[in-house]
Amino acid sequence: MVITKEMGIIEVVQKYPQTTDVFRNYGMGCFGCAAARYENIEQGALAHGIDVEALIADLNKVAASEGGCGCGCGC
Repeated sequence: MVITKEMGIIEVVQKYPQTTDVFRNYGMGCFGCAAARYENIEQGALAHGIDVEALIADLNKVAASEGGCGCGCGC
């Protein structure tokens, strides 16, 4: 598992840009809001009534399918 519930939302989006669609699909599309800058994924998911484990699983699927950071470098 690459992404964990303890990781910051912005941290994940910066490292894996392709995860933005997953966050949006779960109703967490406000990456510019103040809370996204300090909340971890679990806190954000709980605030929105989202199943944290399902969100993490979907984020990891997308991150793994892109191979690393998502920029195409293969890292």
